[in-house]
Amino acid sequence: MARMLELKREPEVVFWVFVFPLLLAVGLGIAFRNKPGDASSVAIVAGAGAQDAEALLQRSAQHASFKIEVQDEETARKGFRLGKYDLVIEPDGKGGLRYRYDPARPESVLAKAEIDSALQRAAGRKDVVQTTVETSSEPGSRYIDFLIPGLLGMNLMNSGMWGIGFALVDMRQRKLLKRFVGTPMRRGDFLLALMSSRLVLMIIEIGLLLTLGVIVFHMKVLGSVFAIVFLGAVGAMAFGGIGLLTASRAQKIESVSGLMNLVMMPMWIFSGVFFSYERFPAVIQPLIKALPLTALNDALRASILEGTPLIHQWPRLLVMSLWGGVSFVLALKWFRWT
Repeated sequence: MARMLELKREPEVVFWVFVFPLLLAVGLGIAFRNKPGDASSVAIVAGAGAQDAEALLQRSAQHASFKIEVQDEETARKGFRLGKYDLVIEPDGKGGLRYRYDPARPESVLAKAEIDSALQRAAGRKDVVQTTVETSSEPGSRYIDFLIPGLLGMNLMNSGMWGIGFALVDMRQRKLLKRFVGTPMRRGDFLLALMSSRLVLMIIEIGLLLTLGVIVFHMKVLGSVFAIVFLGAVGAMAFGGIGLLTASRAQKIESVSGLMNLVMMPMWIFSGVFFSYERFPAVIQPLIKALPLTALNDALRASILEGTPLIHQWPRLLVMSLWGGVSFVLALKWFRWT
């Protein structure tokens, strides 16, 4: 109750815990909303054969998806190096063309394939196999559907660790913890009260983000509300325990800030908040999956997007419970009032 009352004196906490994640979700959702792909930017090196190549592209059925410019060789190569152009076409003067593209840039690889197909068809190539195309962009397969559970997990981690860690160190700096030494309250009760205070905020955080996803981005929530709230509660308690451990002996806000960033930075990068952790090498995949934020994000995505029952989520629940339980036991052992 004391932690809830303190929120009235800290309006900035309300912004960072509730408003900021909503703004982040809206901003990223708009930036990566479903829309036609950007036109490929192509530079044709001026010289013999440049006008013929440009004319072929203009006659192709896909010409609307290309932005074509004829430039001298130096300008074209510089623009390609700086990312202005996805592809550079260099006519050899004998009717042939040379493509300059970067295999490490997906947009460059795509531009090369599309341009080559358009040029070959415009020059008279006939496709041997008749194919048809069917586009599909359903809720559950979009980036925003992947993002919302990741933001939810990240927000539970941030609010759990920063909210508890900062509160603990702030009370230590203001000598409030010293006063608790003379009260009948036990150390374990005090630390459990700090952790459990996050559960009330957790319910609000989950409700706001999921409501935003459903109303604004038409996200489908396939799992039960109880399962999602239960997963959020386990995650909140896990990060609450880690936050207690991190701040159990820190004396200054600057000290706990460095410790918090040291603990959270690997999870921001590796735990699949904004992109899939499957992109990292296979050798570190077991370590990534052992992180509590990875377990929470995977569990939330499985429940929200696939409707996976809780009984099938026990490995992820076990990971979060171990992190929270071990962290709380260590915090209880190392915690000091002064």
